[in-house]
Amino acid sequence: MYKITGAVIKGQQRGKQLGFPTANVATDSPIPEGIYVSTTVYNGKEYQSITFIGAAKTFNETNFQSETFIFDFDKDIYGENLSITLLEKLRENKKFTSADELVKQMKDDTMKAREYFKVQRAKILKPFGLAQGGRVKDDILK
Repeated sequence: MYKITGAVIKGQQRGKQLGFPTANVATDSPIPEGIYVSTTVYNGKEYQSITFIGAAKTFNETNFQSETFIFDFDKDIYGENLSITLLEKLRENKKFTSADELVKQMKDDTMKAREYFKVQRAKILKPFGLAQGGRVKDDILK
């Protein structure tokens, strides 16, 4: 789909306040606005993530931005380089009536993205007879 690479820059810190700390990477690519299932490579390791592309309409912003919430990740990475691959669009960008409504939607987006990765993993493992409760080391899938 689309790929974004660059250094993490400081944003409004709003994601962190809402419980979804994001890595902001500047982009001038013509990527359609919305929420995407993504993978993020940091320091040679790939992480599952979701990425917001567009203007934060809920907060009346007009700046086009890229914000990525990396699953199961808690590091200060300002200034560090990331490579983000957008895999599938979950939904369009929209304005919410409150921050609480936005957080509820972000939780739903995260659940949908995790399910996406679970399904993709099962598709990879099925030919090996491992999709139905079998176990495999994660590094085999990379």
